[in-house]
Amino acid sequence: MSEFIVPAKPIIGDDERMAVDRVMRSGMVAQGPEVAAFENEFSAHFVPGRPSVAVNSGTAGLHLGLLAAGVGPGDEVIVPSFTFAATGNSVALTGATPVFVDIEPDTFTMDPVAVAAAITPRTRGVMPVHLYGHPARMRELEPIAKKHDIAIYEDAAQAHGAMLDGRPVGSFGEFAMFSLYPTKNMTSGEGGMVTAASDEVARKLRLLRNQGMERQYENEIIGFNARMTDIHAAIGRVQLTKVDAWTKTRQANAAYLDASLDGVTVPPVIDGAEHVYHQYTIRVPEDRDGFVAALKNEYNVGAGVYYPIPNHRLPSLTSYANNLHLPETEKAAREVLSLPVHPSLTQEDLDRIVCAVNTLAKAGA
Repeated sequence: MSEFIVPAKPIIGDDERMAVDRVMRSGMVAQGPEVAAFENEFSAHFVPGRPSVAVNSGTAGLHLGLLAAGVGPGDEVIVPSFTFAATGNSVALTGATPVFVDIEPDTFTMDPVAVAAAITPRTRGVMPVHLYGHPARMRELEPIAKKHDIAIYEDAAQAHGAMLDGRPVGSFGEFAMFSLYPTKNMTSGEGGMVTAASDEVARKLRLLRNQGMERQYENEIIGFNARMTDIHAAIGRVQLTKVDAWTKTRQANAAYLDASLDGVTVPPVIDGAEHVYHQYTIRVPEDRDGFVAALKNEYNVGAGVYYPIPNHRLPSLTSYANNLHLPETEKAAREVLSLPVHPSLTQEDLDRIVCAVNTLAKAGA
């Protein structure tokens, strides 16, 4: 049988290894000059004009971003349920209440109509997730937020370089979090980056990540240890020089799949959006789990399911759900699967993926 095609694959090369070795030889491995340089370079690359603050994980970025924006007990933050648990968890960790809403069936991002209906006097903000690398419906969400005087906080974990109407993801909210986990479009090995709309929020983030201090032993507030190391920052700096080419490859792979797949619904892209294809997600209305198993067992093709259990159905978050029924969210959780689209795929890999999906789709028709 042909070699297994993995659904996701981090790319770590000699440049990254040399960068790590440089930092190790310097003797300065904790948060230092590499982190500061990475923050500046990340801002310039993805969200010019906004300061960036590096942290040790994407989840920490969401949590600290919300705290820096003033979210706390008594507040509500509207979030989609169809996302990774860190979205809902980060709100709960502040003491605020995550309010789950449904998604649109096409982009898999939060439904602006549902957001408007969920706003109460306690609503502090709304957190759209730019899921799979496709921008959320910011054209509609921005005026809703402005009308009700609530903030926007962006979960851009999967959306490095995504755009809407020429405007980069990460430039819409009071803050935005980008994950740097190994399987994301770029990585620092582990970590996250938070872009802020103001120097005030950025300074609060820096305090919160470093025990509440900017100068050693001068603790201004109660904070956390959420620092990024110079080792991780060095990896991220190298990856920044490569991510644009990787994104173009992801987009080319997605275009090939779009043109070649038959019998399944390919991911739509709304007008004016630039999708960066962290995941290439299709729907299989009948027996999705059987389809995934057949891809692996019969064709040696890996696929992922993101996400089989919505946030409002997770045992850890059901107390916030109040017996919610979110039909589009629950339908997506039953139907979605993500095919390999990463930059390491060969043309032979792509052809095998197409052959496997088309054959299985035809057999199930």
